[in-house]
Amino acid sequence: MHLVQILLPVRDNDGQQYPKQLYDDVRTDLAAHFGGVTAFTRSPASGLWQTDDGMVHDDVVIFEVMVDRLEREFWRLYRLELQATFRQELIPVRAQRIDIL
Repeated sequence: MHLVQILLPVRDNDGQQYPKQLYDDVRTDLAAHFGGVTAFTRSPASGLWQTDDGMVHDDVVIFEVMVDRLEREFWRLYRLELQATFRQELIPVRAQRIDIL
């Protein structure tokens, strides 16, 4: 089994919050495709990383789904769709093998 996580930004590149409807659409899409989703939207995670221009801070919300089989092409295409929707160069989508205990 795999846990797939999508890290979505809270604000656009101009610092404006994204509309709640964008996150609702992601939740609906994932639940319809995979039968369930967990969204961590109440307490955004805080990211910090170094770029050539200095330190960059970003708040993200995390969406998770558990899948038996990792559909890499689906996730690649979905990531590209999210990048266009959220106007981002990269939306991190990551997967981990997990054991259900």
